Amino acid sequence: MFAKFLNLDKEKQDRIINAAIKEFAQKGYDQASTNEMVKEAGISKGLLFHYFGNKKQMFLFLFDYCYELIAEEFYRKINLTEKDFFARIRQAVIIKMELLTTHPDLFRFIEGAYLEDSAAVKIEVDKKIKELNDINIGKVYEGIDFSKFRDDMDVKKAIKIITWTFEKMSEEEFLKAKLSPAHHIDYQNVFEEAEDYFEILTKAFYK
Repeated sequence: MFAKFLNLDKEKQDRIINAAIKEFAQKGYDQASTNEMVKEAGISKGLLFHYFGNKKQMFLFLFDYCYELIAEEFYRKINLTEKDFFARIRQAVIIKMELLTTHPDLFRFIEGAYLEDSAAVKIEVDKKIKELNDINIGKVYEGIDFSKFRDDMDVKKAIKIITWTFEKMSEEEFLKAKLSPAHHIDYQNVFEEAEDYFEILTKAFYK
């Protein structure tokens, strides 16, 4: 569907992508202006729709683009040979912090997409998020040494409890961001809180 856009030279692709990401991240889907995007990118509005079809398809393309770029770098950095469950998760948290520093605009766009309420894209984005979460949980937990968990513990249920804990923590942070004027998540605070949970959960579930 986006072959014409992907055949453009890299510099022009980057100009268009950066302009669109900036506009969507700052204003949300409904208020984002394609006029501002083309002005920033230095192209005509006709060309923008020639490449993407419409505003919705461009937004969904950008969601996939940002997520794939971050995921590729994440899996290049994470050591999946680390078999300790909590060490693996801590490692993921540290890498995410590094990526936030390296790619702040991509994270702002993804963060905005997670908080997006627009009926035009919400169903599709929520579906993508669920599918990607399921895939990534499987990858991040692959090869874990579950023998470190207590012998009297149902490991599958323990993993569910741990997963639900961090999912709930994420939901609460997204809700706070949604209700705040800046729509901003304090990731440093999130990671510090996560460390407290790591300590509690390790004591609760490990031998």
